[in-house]
Amino acid sequence: MDPRPFEWAEDLGHDADLISRARAAEEATEEARARVRRIAQANQVKVLRTFLEVGWSEGHFFGSTGYGYHDSGREALDDTVARIFGAQAAAVRWNFVSGTHALSALLFGALRPGDTLVSVTGPPYDTLKPVLFDATGSLKEWGVDFEVVPLSADGTPDVEASVAAVSRARVKMVYVQRSRGYDWRPSLDLEAMAALIARLKTARPDLAVLVDNCYGEMVEPLEPTQIGADCMAGSLIKNLGGTLAPTGGYLAGRADLVGAAISHATAPGICGAQGATLGMTRTLAQGLFLSPMIVGQALEGAIWASALLESLDYQVSPRPDEPRTDIIQAIRLGDARKLRAFCRGVQSAGPIDARAVPQPVMNPGYRDPIVMAGGSFIAGSSMELSADGPLRAPFAAYLQGGISYVHVQMGVLAAVRAMREEDSR
Repeated sequence: MDPRPFEWAEDLGHDADLISRARAAEEATEEARARVRRIAQANQVKVLRTFLEVGWSEGHFFGSTGYGYHDSGREALDDTVARIFGAQAAAVRWNFVSGTHALSALLFGALRPGDTLVSVTGPPYDTLKPVLFDATGSLKEWGVDFEVVPLSADGTPDVEASVAAVSRARVKMVYVQRSRGYDWRPSLDLEAMAALIARLKTARPDLAVLVDNCYGEMVEPLEPTQIGADCMAGSLIKNLGGTLAPTGGYLAGRADLVGAAISHATAPGICGAQGATLGMTRTLAQGLFLSPMIVGQALEGAIWASALLESLDYQVSPRPDEPRTDIIQAIRLGDARKLRAFCRGVQSAGPIDARAVPQPVMNPGYRDPIVMAGGSFIAGSSMELSADGPLRAPFAAYLQGGISYVHVQMGVLAAVRAMREEDSR
């Protein structure tokens, strides 16, 4: 006998009202989730076609040690990602420790003393600030200036102010953050990004545009390098790693910018010719292949979660019917107790460390204590189900990832139950 919809939620002891809301949220979001499935299918076809064009074989998985000269798997993976993203070049490396590390390599590779970098999407994500101006070895110490163009009142880029900011001769590069980060604002979709880049390049054709693509890969049919960006970077323990990559990051874009970044990350003259893969190529390639499907599952879960939590009178962003350009679902909870309870509930539904109780801690690169939930196979993975948020107003939880749609549902229902239990104390 087939199980009834959300029969599993009954088995887990959730009350009838919450289960009724969960069913209603699923019905109400069917059209939005179907749209996600169509994009995931298109991206899966694109990825498979690229694997076939590159001509992957078992021999690419043999790996290398030492200097890693002539590693055909590393070269094939770089070529595959470049083709998928419509870029001249790419570098996919397990030894980028984070997306911030990959972004830092691009910045230090491209910028020189006397140059100016302008962020046109407001202040950057917390972990990038030390790279720019707030730590030993920052770009500021190397004589690179950094300026911020504040966002408009509605949280979108101020195009006219951005054009004015880049019109000065010393501005060499523009930084665009696709995701909202820990801010309560909309993420930047590719249609708006394309229009912004077009205006900037009309004003300054020689301008280089760098996109922080973290959380955005495979969410839309195109990527920033296909709509005018010169380069972009991201993390492999987010979307592009497909929940399998154990660590790493990637760069993609113009060949000169990618080459300069890899020269900085290794040493001048080495560029991409060295770098042992230590047998990781199979896992990174398989994660890349799975990424469209995994991202699609996470997005379906986020859309459903948005509808459920909105029905419980929480402010959510994006709302269930709004377009999405990253995997993040923000929920404004209003106080620290609820934020901690929400994360505690998500943690309790993880396959790993479910008994752990998330505690706020100061993490490197952040200005406020962060509470993080992630019962994941890969530590810190944002593509597996996770939730986190800074202990500062408006005390929003940022939900992301999920290997499967139903796991997102399990985690969110557990989070709601934990918040209700906290309220009843």
